[in-house]
Amino acid sequence: MDAIVKKLTPGKPGSSLAAVPPANRPTREQAEAAVETLIRWAGDDPDREGLRDTPKRVARAYRELFSGYEDCPLDVLSTTFEEVGGYDDLVMLRDIEFTSHCEHHMVPIIGKAHIAYMPNGRVVGISKIARVVDILARRLQTQETMTAEIANAIEEGLDTKGVAVMMEAEHFCMSMRGVSKKGVMTITTQLRGCFQEDERLERRFLNFAGQCPVA
Repeated sequence: MDAIVKKLTPGKPGSSLAAVPPANRPTREQAEAAVETLIRWAGDDPDREGLRDTPKRVARAYRELFSGYEDCPLDVLSTTFEEVGGYDDLVMLRDIEFTSHCEHHMVPIIGKAHIAYMPNGRVVGISKIARVVDILARRLQTQETMTAEIANAIEEGLDTKGVAVMMEAEHFCMSMRGVSKKGVMTITTQLRGCFQEDERLERRFLNFAGQCPVA
């Protein structure tokens, strides 16, 4: 199977898919100072033993939790394969686990993504689809935006006949604060191309995602 590497423009500056240049970020020392301020705002003493190294730990954790800003999902999809033995049906990954953070309160969003695409003569390694989810999840997000961004990346990066994305997640900004309703799952979808035009394909996708019985 011969791989083709496509040269893709990795998102225009300001695009929701683009990586963020390191030069646009505060220093680590500034980040640590901000965490210390938040500790004081919460009502605690950042100089006590248990919190003395917390600003450093939080800064390191944030670099990991929000590492998606350092990558562009289109780069991940740049290597595709055309030797597929005549396969011309949908490709689907179900139950891709992800953890993101709400852009409104910066608390976790935890859930699963179900993604399908209809190849247009070429396919991509299946792990790359999961990697796209991981990159976009490791940014401040709303579930609606992330659902659309995943569809945009796959549609643009693979030039597919169609893309379908469903995400189901629990938002901790709802379960641990505010109305405090635990276990509520939010479901969002995006259907593009043939999945939007063909009701049978839509139903197959929903069935595979476990959201619709076979007609």
